[in-house]
Amino acid sequence: MSVIVHCEDLRKTYGENELQVHAVNIDHLSIDKGEFISLSGPSGSGKTTLLNLIGGLDTASSGKITVDNRRVDLMNKAELADMRLHHIGFVFQAYNLIPVLSAYENIEFIMQLQGIAANERRERADIILNEVGLAGMGNRRPAQMSGGQQQRVAVARAIVSKPSMVLADEPTANLDSHASDELLDLMQQLNREHNTTFIIATHDQQVIDFTQRRIHMHDGKIDRDETQN
Repeated sequence: MSVIVHCEDLRKTYGENELQVHAVNIDHLSIDKGEFISLSGPSGSGKTTLLNLIGGLDTASSGKITVDNRRVDLMNKAELADMRLHHIGFVFQAYNLIPVLSAYENIEFIMQLQGIAANERRERADIILNEVGLAGMGNRRPAQMSGGQQQRVAVARAIVSKPSMVLADEPTANLDSHASDELLDLMQQLNREHNTTFIIATHDQQVIDFTQRRIHMHDGKIDRDETQN
């Protein structure tokens, strides 16, 4: 399998001198294409910071981050924006859907930024809505959908642009256990069918138990990295 994420001597530090906090302090981390991974740990362990560093939403204090053979730590703002647009899908705890847009329009938004033609955008949106179990609901706005349905739209938006990787930050935090199960089943299905790498930052043991590789962080460091057979 090919390596999609590689981190070496990665540090993210806040504050100065004796007030320094090492949010991320990782000597080495490699993630292969197609893996389904959880990043877990207590609040302040560094899992969300690591996710943001990999996704180019935050900048490292030092060290190397390579994503899809591109050195993220050497990119300027325009290059980071281009990488996020074309190579990474994001799913957040708060869904981050645009409330005045329909499910169709929310899903098409990233493709519109990519310059994809309208007819192809709608065709791909139809396909992905069917894949996430929301066929026939494309004209509904977020307020007309349950939390689980809104998060499915968010996953559809993340995957429809055909990214190499999806980064999900506490995607089940606002869902009940049934909706969480359905969302995890969906993400695992998309992982298998599209060979898209999923990295999920979570407190939720239900999510951790669902993932193939389980990386646990504490005080910015990886203290366990286990793969289930």
